[in-house]
Amino acid sequence: MASDQGFVDYLCDQMRDAGQVRSRKMFGEFAIYCDDKVVALVCDDRLFVKQTGGGRAFIGEPVEAPPYKGARPHFLIEDRIDDRGWLSELIALTQHELPAPKPKKPKKSARGGS
Repeated sequence: MASDQGFVDYLCDQMRDAGQVRSRKMFGEFAIYCDDKVVALVCDDRLFVKQTGGGRAFIGEPVEAPPYKGARPHFLIEDRIDDRGWLSELIALTQHELPAPKPKKPKKSARGGS
């Protein structure tokens, strides 16, 4: 089941105090970015936040689950998505601890002729 765009937009709005938050559709589901780092996934209308030490300490006793089959466990956030301050702080902590994205390799040009 694919996630609902309206739900993802709501989550991004709830996280807006963490930084520049946006979403990107991927394979029928969504990645959520904060300041150009993927901090969370939305799969089957459930929020999965990447695991970090700061996030774990902030949550206390997080529920962990993989967002899809074969994925690493993430923090499953269900009962605090309506708490804008709490969610924004969790996302800000997560973004701060994650490494910067690797630069993309330039695409090879397809040349024709000889």
